[in-house]
Amino acid sequence: MKIDNFYRKKLSNGLTVLFEERKLPVAISSVSVKTGAEYEQERTKGVSHFIEHLVFKGTKNRKQQEISGEIEKKGGVLNAFTSEEVTCFWNKLPSRHFSLGIDIASDLASNPLFDSEELEKERKVILEEIKMYHDNPQYYVIKKIKSLLFEKPFGMDISGTMKTVSGISREDVLKYYGDSYFTGNMILTVVGKADFEEICKLGEKIFPKKIKKVQEIIPIKKNQQLIEKRKGLDQTHLVLGFHVPGMRDKKRYVAEILNVILTEGMSSRLFQEIREKRGLAYAVKGILQQDRNYGNELIYVGTTKENVGKVKEIILKEIKKLQKLEKREFEEVKEQLIGLRNVGSEDSEEVMTQLIYEENAGNAEEYYKYEERINGLNAEDIRDLARTNNYSFIALIPH
Repeated sequence: MKIDNFYRKKLSNGLTVLFEERKLPVAISSVSVKTGAEYEQERTKGVSHFIEHLVFKGTKNRKQQEISGEIEKKGGVLNAFTSEEVTCFWNKLPSRHFSLGIDIASDLASNPLFDSEELEKERKVILEEIKMYHDNPQYYVIKKIKSLLFEKPFGMDISGTMKTVSGISREDVLKYYGDSYFTGNMILTVVGKADFEEICKLGEKIFPKKIKKVQEIIPIKKNQQLIEKRKGLDQTHLVLGFHVPGMRDKKRYVAEILNVILTEGMSSRLFQEIREKRGLAYAVKGILQQDRNYGNELIYVGTTKENVGKVKEIILKEIKKLQKLEKREFEEVKEQLIGLRNVGSEDSEEVMTQLIYEENAGNAEEYYKYEERINGLNAEDIRDLARTNNYSFIALIPH
């Protein structure tokens, strides 16, 4: 399959380069490392996220303020994220400065100082971040259900816990960084107006060659249920979650069909059944999480303590009803998904992220086969997924 405006190349130093060319004079650049929370031990849970924070505190080439200043003074923005399988450092700039964007992203990934004093300061910041998410009940249950879907250490939160983050030493950071951050484990991605040959030249020049083997981790699945009580709440927050195919599974796209039918927009089945018809909730939303080695669908609802059982029953009933999905609705949902992808493709940050995840799962070119993959599904595929009787459930209720 030939894609006119997409280029992919593996450089001699082991670095993978992805580039989608655009005419708008803006370029988003990122350096991603194929490592994240999935690769951590229980004792050092949160170290990937810790490193994501620490690289911004200074590199061999730039002080902390210079990192953001060089980007922002050119009218750009920069940020980073940590997921289960990827840690990414990205920035967006006017395209005439795209080489600066690549230089800074690579500097963050390749040359962090990990200064001891800055490490201790940032530890305090992350501990406050953990408290913030704990105190927000919606975020809390969405994060907590992971521990009911997977065994430790994968089942722990990406940010780690108060105990694990407090115990991570500089030596732990340096070891994890040394084991994971090398060119053979990195992806340089650019979306925007730039020159592919120049991108590749910069990739060869900036990144020192280093290739080593990384052991793959396969999360261990489980299903559990939990009811927690908390003082100071007026509303019950619940999440029902279940396992779906990961990104390397041929049936991965079926999960997107299920997610759209159940929770995408005001016309979705659960929004209609729970909110519009019965008035049981204000917030009804679905979260589909898929990476190379796992996948899960989460359904969140905020409701009253008395209606927890009723809402849970409605969710399970609507999932089972998908076993009798009519062809007409199935075709409408496929069109909806393709339309959503087309609309989302305007956002260069969204495209960059999807290319990274696809490359991590196998090959970034899969991103451009989306319409073909969706159109290749049939109604029986969704029926198979809807037959599952296994799920995890959490409810955080007022004490």
